[in-house]
Amino acid sequence: MAWPLVRQLAGDPLGLGRASQSPRSAELEARTSRADRVVRSVCPYCAVGCGQRVFVEDGRITQIEGDPDSPISRGRLCPKGAATKSLVTGPGREYKVKYRRPHGTSWESLDLADAMDMIADRVIETRRQTWEDTVPERGMVRRTMGIASLGGATLDNEENYLMKKLYTALGAVQIENQARI
Repeated sequence: MAWPLVRQLAGDPLGLGRASQSPRSAELEARTSRADRVVRSVCPYCAVGCGQRVFVEDGRITQIEGDPDSPISRGRLCPKGAATKSLVTGPGREYKVKYRRPHGTSWESLDLADAMDMIADRVIETRRQTWEDTVPERGMVRRTMGIASLGGATLDNEENYLMKKLYTALGAVQIENQARI
């Protein structure tokens, strides 16, 4: 094989074709070429809502790229969005619910069912303890001031709608979100 400059002068003056390839680079293939399926998603980092294409092979994520069909990001991702694969597949990712008891100094693993039961028990108890049927200045209010919700910026309007319904049913009045997608 000739040197790259010789290959370039011999028929690839811009160096975009065979002049720029080595035998090693000719053997390489894209990480996306063997994907079983491509799943569309939204970047979880900020309120912009950049579109992502998640490439899956044998049930494992092999690559995450910008979605060129997204009207928001048109296939581009910021450095955090481009590194989303490490968020999902990195060795530091936790796969268990972690809990640190009050005044505790270490984390312990909990089953998801146990953690959900703990949350439900605390919501019910907080609602019971802070429930107000009436307030002298205002009359009947039927509310709790002990529960509030602040939805995240990457939740879409449908998710925020469901959260609003849940928290309203619980009697909460402080319900806010940053829905932008």
